[in-house]
Amino acid sequence: MKKKIIIAVIVLAAFLIVNSPIVHNYVSALKGSALPAVKETDSLYQSIVKNAHEYEKPPSDAKIDPVWKAIPGYNGIKVDLAASYQNMKKKGTFDEKKLVFKQVKPKVQLNDLPPSPIYKGHPDKPMVSFIINVAWGNEYLSDMLATLKNHNVSASFFLEGNWAKKNPELAKMIVSAGHEVGNHSYSHPDMAKLTAAQTREQMVKTNEVIEAVTDKKTEWFAPPSGSYRDETVKIADELNMKTVMWTVDTVDWRKPSPDALINRVMGKIGNGSLILMHPTESTAKSLDRLITLIEQKNLQIGTVSELMSEERVIK
Repeated sequence: MKKKIIIAVIVLAAFLIVNSPIVHNYVSALKGSALPAVKETDSLYQSIVKNAHEYEKPPSDAKIDPVWKAIPGYNGIKVDLAASYQNMKKKGTFDEKKLVFKQVKPKVQLNDLPPSPIYKGHPDKPMVSFIINVAWGNEYLSDMLATLKNHNVSASFFLEGNWAKKNPELAKMIVSAGHEVGNHSYSHPDMAKLTAAQTREQMVKTNEVIEAVTDKKTEWFAPPSGSYRDETVKIADELNMKTVMWTVDTVDWRKPSPDALINRVMGKIGNGSLILMHPTESTAKSLDRLITLIEQKNLQIGTVSELMSEERVIK
């Protein structure tokens, strides 16, 4: 019995010593001093440190541009020295293809800005987005969805509330295909001419219908015909939606030929472009070739949410 007590006391003492702050700090100090010492004499690590600045980019803050209004921020990139070292250690030589990066968020983000419409994404982000406003054109939706699926492309469909109410199966089809849905008013009025109460009603009714039909909350509002006033944008913001316009208009409602539509878009497209379209015959016939040409310009195609995020595209 006495021997068991002695053993228990020894075990307890050992536990207390190992877990004491003094011992912990001592061990940490040893680890901290040993690692840098190794790295200071390691030519590979020093090579990574020396070259890192050539690959790093600072983050870009969101801002209000005098022409383009709200512009989202864009993450910077910084070389992860330890991870890059581990990636190259086996061969022992510097290889830029094996650099590991971590993204650095900007200090000012889109949500930090006052309510303002958005006409484009960040000019350094090699991505564009299709804004597809839907209030009619049911007969062309299936073809457009099939083309988007064939290219593995996600788009943002802005649904008129009244349309979604009358066409719940089509609205569900859009969401089930992996696309984003936004608010395009309830009855397609001129939003700039509505009272505050009427504006709010148009937005709220549409959000309610879309959520009831698709089980999705909307984050983006696209005013019909691009008509709005400052109050419109503020009310959308109060309802936790940002107002989205466009950079490039296909003008597909004028029934241009596929070549004319494609030339119009490709002549104006660039980093961050928001491309406005509708479910029309012109767009349905142009979409396959348009996607191919956009991707050939090394531009990704994503939803509005993906384009507006600060996430950096690292090629």
